[in-house]
Amino acid sequence: MDGDDETSGPMIDEIYPNGGGDDGDQRSRRAIMSGDQLDVEAYAALYSGRTKIIRLIFIADKMNNAATQLEALRMAYDEIKKGENTQLFREVVQKIDGRLGASYGMDTAWCDAVDRRAEQKKEKLENELNAYRTNLIKESIRMGYNDFGDFYYAHGLLGEAFKSYVRTRDYCTTSKHIIHMCMSAILVSIEMGQFPHVTSYVSKAEQALDVPDPVIVAKLRCAAGLANLEAKKYKLAARKFLETGPELASHYNDVIAPQDVATYGGLCALATFDRVELKSKVIDNSNFRNFLELVPEVRELINDFYSSHYASCLEYLGNLKANLLLDIHLYDHVETLYDQIRHKALIQYTHPFVSVDLNMMANAFKTTVAGLEKELEALITDNQIQARIDSHNKILYARHADQRNATFQRVLETGREFDRDVRSMLLRSNLIKHEYNLRALRKL
Repeated sequence: MDGDDETSGPMIDEIYPNGGGDDGDQRSRRAIMSGDQLDVEAYAALYSGRTKIIRLIFIADKMNNAATQLEALRMAYDEIKKGENTQLFREVVQKIDGRLGASYGMDTAWCDAVDRRAEQKKEKLENELNAYRTNLIKESIRMGYNDFGDFYYAHGLLGEAFKSYVRTRDYCTTSKHIIHMCMSAILVSIEMGQFPHVTSYVSKAEQALDVPDPVIVAKLRCAAGLANLEAKKYKLAARKFLETGPELASHYNDVIAPQDVATYGGLCALATFDRVELKSKVIDNSNFRNFLELVPEVRELINDFYSSHYASCLEYLGNLKANLLLDIHLYDHVETLYDQIRHKALIQYTHPFVSVDLNMMANAFKTTVAGLEKELEALITDNQIQARIDSHNKILYARHADQRNATFQRVLETGREFDRDVRSMLLRSNLIKHEYNLRALRKL
C-alpha cells in the first residue's frame, strides 16, 4: 500500500480465498452438514413439562411445512392430555382445526372432568391454608402457598402461580426454602417472559446459597444467561452460559436443554468475544466443551471462525439458521447475532492485509462483489474497518496508522503538558512567596 510507513510492522501481501493457505483449501472442500429439517420428535424429547408444550406450539406457529406443523401439534395435544391445563388444550385443538381427525378433536368430557377436579382441589387447598394461618405454623403456611403455586402453574395460571410462590418468602426459615422459592419464581417468570424478575430472583438465590450446590448454580447461570439474551446483552449472556457447569445435565429440561446452552453460549460468544477471549473462554474451556460435544455443528463453526475458515463457518451458520428460527428464546436474536458474527468475520479477514481483492473476498464469503462493497462501506463508515475501497479495480486498501507520526504527536502533547504543569507550579510558588492569598468573604 502506498504511503505505508516502514515502522508500522510487516504486512501480508498475499491473500487466500478462505483466510488461510493450502489448509484452508482442504477445509473448504470438507463435507458440510446438510440443512436437515428439524426432527420434532427428537427435539421435543429434550424437554419436559410446560416448556415442551410451548416449544411445540411455537414450532407449529413458525413452521411452513404442513406435515411438520401437524406433527408438532399432535405431540403438543398428547402432552397436554397428561396434565391439567384445559386452557392450553383448547388453544391447541383450535390450531389443529380437525386436520388430525376425530382422535385429536375437542374432548369436552376430559376438560369438564379436569376443571371439576381443579375446583375441588382448589377448595381443599384454601381450607388447608386457612387452617394453617389460624394456627400460625410458618412451615405449614409456606407449604400451603407453595401447593397453591404448583396448582396454578399446572393449570396455566402463571400470574397467580407467581404471586403464590413469592408469598412463601415471608415464611421461609432456611436458605433452602429461599432457594426453592427463587427457583419457582424464576421458572414461572421465564414462562411469562418477565425476564427482569428472572434477574432479580437469580440474584436473591445466589445470595442465599450457603453451601454451593453445583446443580443449583448451573441452573442459575442458565436463567441469568436467558435473561441477558432477552435483554440483548449478548456478551453477558455468553459469559453466563460459558460458566454453566456440566452438572446441569438434564436437571433443568423444564426450561433449557444442554444443547441450548452450547448453541446460545456459542453464538453469543462468536458475536461479542475477541479472538483471545474466544480461545481462552470457549475453545479451551473444558466445562463448556462438554456442551459443545452435544452440538458438533456449533463446535465446528466456532473452530472454523477462530481458524479463519470463514466460508465453512458461514455455511454452517446458514445451515443452522432455519432450525434456530424455531427456537423460542433465540428466534428474535438470530438476525442480529448473525450480522454481528458476519461483521466480525469481515473485519478479521481484512485486518492482516495491505490490500484485498474484493472478487476473492466475495467468493470466500459466498456473496456478490456489489453486496460485499455495501457491507464494507457500512463497516468503514462505522469506523470498524480503517480502509478505503477502489471501486474501479475492486480492491480494498488498508489505511493503517502512521506509527512514527503518532509517536511524534504523543511526544509533543507530553511536552505541552509538562510545560503547563511547570508554569502552574512556578505560579503557585510565587503566590506563596509573596503571601498573596485570596479568601472568600464570609456571608453575614
